[in-house]
Amino acid sequence: MTAAQSPSTALPVVVIGAGPIGLAAAANLVNRGMSTIVLEQSDHAGAAISDWGHVSFFSPWKFSIDPACHELLDRTVWRSSDADVLPTGAELVSEYLRPLSETAELAPLIRYNNRVIGMSRQGIDSSRTIGRERRPLLVRVESPTGVDDILASAIIDASGTWGHSNPVGASGLPAQGEAASSDWLVGPLPDVLGVDRARFAGHHTLVVGKGHSAANTVLALAELQEDQPDTQITWAIRGRSPRSLYGGGSADELPSRGALGTRLKIAVEAGKVTLLTDFTITNLEPQDDGRLLVASHGPDGNQSVTVDALAAATGFRPDLSILRELHLSLDPVLEAPVALAPLIDPNVHSCGSVSPHGASVLAHPEKNVFVVGMKSYGRAPTFLLATGYEQVRSVVAAIAGDTASAERITLLLPETGVCCTTSGGC
Repeated sequence: MTAAQSPSTALPVVVIGAGPIGLAAAANLVNRGMSTIVLEQSDHAGAAISDWGHVSFFSPWKFSIDPACHELLDRTVWRSSDADVLPTGAELVSEYLRPLSETAELAPLIRYNNRVIGMSRQGIDSSRTIGRERRPLLVRVESPTGVDDILASAIIDASGTWGHSNPVGASGLPAQGEAASSDWLVGPLPDVLGVDRARFAGHHTLVVGKGHSAANTVLALAELQEDQPDTQITWAIRGRSPRSLYGGGSADELPSRGALGTRLKIAVEAGKVTLLTDFTITNLEPQDDGRLLVASHGPDGNQSVTVDALAAATGFRPDLSILRELHLSLDPVLEAPVALAPLIDPNVHSCGSVSPHGASVLAHPEKNVFVVGMKSYGRAPTFLLATGYEQVRSVVAAIAGDTASAERITLLLPETGVCCTTSGGC
């Protein structure tokens, strides 16, 4: 293709990531007969979810399987699980994503051990504005055989945010001493009752964060404490109240999510867990006795705790570096598409509901480039799989030129019983 030619519709749509949203995008593309390449940096589908396979979803199977994917699987010997059962991450991979990735329709499309290291337009960088749409999109990929460029008619980035955790430091920057304290940091979702049990049994762990990942880890530690009474648990949050995480209890339309908050509240009130509020980590200092001093210096006073391990469930942020040469329109606060940000902003609400949205909300100035799934939420934490499935259905329709289908958004999400409408004490 010469520089003067327009991108051909025969060029493939490149999907980044073979997780649930990436595979759903591929299934929708296949249904429309569109050439597709799926790039997955690991050696199997759903690799990121496998890292926290011991954790159960809040959503049952009926909210966890994409309709287009279900259709592909129904052509095989696959049998769906009980619609109302909550899958673990490992079950979602073994019973859904792996069989899906092995279907006759999707298996030939997926390239494993292919890591995307950059995207652009062929022959021009981000400073060039005239004639961009006449150039094919370019995806640069690193694989075991070297580095290659793939030309594309469209890009759907479903690479997620796993592996790109926010730092422990309260200001969005690493805390002083954070780099030197890596031996004490155990990640946001350690397998406390499984392979990581010895790391926590009889030791003191600090869990930092006010999301469901933090709640899962705190409750797993509390369960371990029943068998190993010397196990100590401290839970630190930056706010003044954990009320938003305690949630709506029985009023939550996802019972498992409501029960999680209720159990957490009981554990704190029973004294099994020490809760520290207004705790904004500024310093981490390894001690001579092999423990870690975690200090909070803030306007409300100074606090500190010395622990054996620190589980930082402080959320994730999208890796935007690979998109740097493309023209994106991102909210400066959440790093989500500007039209999506107000719908998901955790500063003004904490419920699991979100207005239905699709391609028009996710669109960027760079034509036919879409960031979907968890990565589309930027730094907001309230993503549900069903949201991503509707996103990619609409996005694929838009890429195919089916405007009517792209704009016809239908999404019913289970709501939490508590929805915070102010940024104050929630």
